[in-house]
Amino acid sequence: MDRAVRALLIVGGAYVAAQMLADIASLRIISIAGYAVDAGTLIYPFTFTLRDLVHKIGGKTAARTLIGLAALINLGMAAFFGLVGNLPPDPQTGPQLEFGQVLAPVWGIVIASIVAEVVAELIDTEAYSRWVHRFAERHQWGRVLVSNAVAIPVDSALFVGLATVFGVFPVEVAVTIFWVNVIFKGVVTLVSIPWIYLVRPTPLSASQ
Repeated sequence: MDRAVRALLIVGGAYVAAQMLADIASLRIISIAGYAVDAGTLIYPFTFTLRDLVHKIGGKTAARTLIGLAALINLGMAAFFGLVGNLPPDPQTGPQLEFGQVLAPVWGIVIASIVAEVVAELIDTEAYSRWVHRFAERHQWGRVLVSNAVAIPVDSALFVGLATVFGVFPVEVAVTIFWVNVIFKGVVTLVSIPWIYLVRPTPLSASQ
């Protein structure tokens, strides 16, 4: 297998996996240092830099395709969990209430998460592309820093705003989640900047 294709598969798979884990974990609101945080925040911020790696390897079209694919997979996952949670349990095994209690989709969070992810990641794609057009292979750290800095506040605002409109969060909790999300995602961005130097552009990325 070509090295570039292998790298694209690895990074793309990590991106989708992180998206799925984040959407599942977002069903739980945890407390960190006394602040309310949706648990998906612990892994979701890495998807922005993983998207940047996909963009560098495969170009804008690959990044956009992966964003749409991840959204469809997450929507299908939520629908599947909802179906399984509503199917009658085997009477010999017992009520098995735990599955539904843990994994049954909260549709307000599901929709808020997917809309925020798609819009923010597409914005990240455009910001990344503009940086590359301006600086080419120079200042690659700026691709990650600038694209994430533009997309992260949009993502957090959309997620928290939509979840609040759907009645998932009270306003005071929503405000806390927004600021903690933005700060944590910003820290993850700084930590993950070196990742951009781990992969190389390929002929696939000519459309970036």
